[in-house]
Amino acid sequence: MTDLYGVPSRNSARGSAPVPLSVLDLVALGEGNKPHEALLTSRRLARQVEARGFLRYWVAEHHSIPGISSSSPAVVLAHLAAHTHRLRLGSGGVMLPNHAPLVVAEQFGTLEALAPGRIDLGLGRAPGTDGATAAALRRSQAAPGAGSGDDFPAEVAELVGFLRGDFPDRHPYRHVHAVPGPVQGSTEHPQVWLLGSSGFSARLAGQLGLPFAFAHHFSARNTLPALELYRSSFRPSAALAEPYVVLGVFAFAGDDPAEARRQALTGALTTLRLRSGRAGLVPTPEEAEAYVFTERDRAVLGGWLDNALYGTGEEVVAGLDELQKRTGADELMLAMNSHTLDFRLRSYEVIADAYGLPAAPDPAGSTPGD
Repeated sequence: MTDLYGVPSRNSARGSAPVPLSVLDLVALGEGNKPHEALLTSRRLARQVEARGFLRYWVAEHHSIPGISSSSPAVVLAHLAAHTHRLRLGSGGVMLPNHAPLVVAEQFGTLEALAPGRIDLGLGRAPGTDGATAAALRRSQAAPGAGSGDDFPAEVAELVGFLRGDFPDRHPYRHVHAVPGPVQGSTEHPQVWLLGSSGFSARLAGQLGLPFAFAHHFSARNTLPALELYRSSFRPSAALAEPYVVLGVFAFAGDDPAEARRQALTGALTTLRLRSGRAGLVPTPEEAEAYVFTERDRAVLGGWLDNALYGTGEEVVAGLDELQKRTGADELMLAMNSHTLDFRLRSYEVIADAYGLPAAPDPAGSTPGD
């Protein structure tokens, strides 16, 4: 059984797996690969993890970063919706300060119409890019603070109003409708999540009674304080009776643990260059393995190298189990900004096998181009 957010009820069984697994897709683009190839791999991966029993598949919004091809989650999700059947699809997340809430409501209302009951709308308050790119996205002369994340709670409330079509009588947008939108008397609409890497969104998600996705993969030192704040702030809502936490974690598993380590290093070097203002394509495993990470590099990376999981399937699953027990997470969302496309596909198979997920065939069969 699941609730309105597609999250399993706490007494529902999922085979031998302790909590559901999901995917956060960065549509990473490596040296020597083309955007078309990265996006085709995402389609293949969505079909693959659906067949293996993963719960949801989210696409992250980033801009002006050559190694990430997911600048338009709604477009990617529409394509994935056409090639999947049960998998929940969503944004991990839409960076709300970059967009007018009405536009987001229209985009995700359209997705909900295309894939009824399968759409998650994860919202973040950061721009997902640098300041100049954020200004280019917004094209606005708004006062300082507007669109910067300071007005995020008001933007979330406005977006939810458009999604539900329930603005109060005196609201200035009471006659404005997001189309496609909810059918009168229906509760069907994209399900809203808040994303975060600190306490701000954790507290807000709790106060609004929304599920919360925490970016453990790049903010591990804040994980436990943020989850404690979310749970202590939680107020039951019409859609969610008790707190629900998804943790994002980098996971790289391979038949050869040395190759898994090399692929993890491509992600680490990509992150280092991004945080140092030198964003580019994901480097090859050979380049990443030859790179010597200095103490200064490790300071820039924070805990990335220490908190990413890589190795055999059994080693990665052991790390996932330890993380789940330590945090009480209700779901684990695996991310992988690795270079090699075939490795990405194989890695999720290796993890699914080690985690005890069913080896179910894809009921849709294969389609040209898969």
